[in-house]
Amino acid sequence: MNFYNILIMCLLVACRPLVTTTLNAELFEEQLNKTDNPQLVDVRTLAEYAVEHISGAILIDVRKENFVDQIEQLDRSRPVFVYCRRGIRSLEAATILERNKFHVVYNLEGGIIEWKDKGKRVVFGDFFN
Repeated sequence: MNFYNILIMCLLVACRPLVTTTLNAELFEEQLNKTDNPQLVDVRTLAEYAVEHISGAILIDVRKENFVDQIEQLDRSRPVFVYCRRGIRSLEAATILERNKFHVVYNLEGGIIEWKDKGKRVVFGDFFN
């Protein structure tokens, strides 16, 4: 591969549209509220979700072997909002969503910890929400 081919490949990768947008708690909530029929996904463990989660979130644990199979229940044409405890696992999930042709993904910066620190509402112990 010559220099020009490498340059063109780099430009194509750099110019691809961004799929994942990481937002702070205020902007995440604002975008979530103004999105029609949002898909809110908690990517933590079942135990973490059972203790507390954001209202309306569904649980799809990013560390489970069947994560890719589970995200198939989501609609690729609608935005997906992901969060975890601190924002690490949700970035991992966002990357997987991108690879699986999801077009718009929002990641909660700082996770549910940041969400609660900003005074945002969580559901406690309501596993079946």
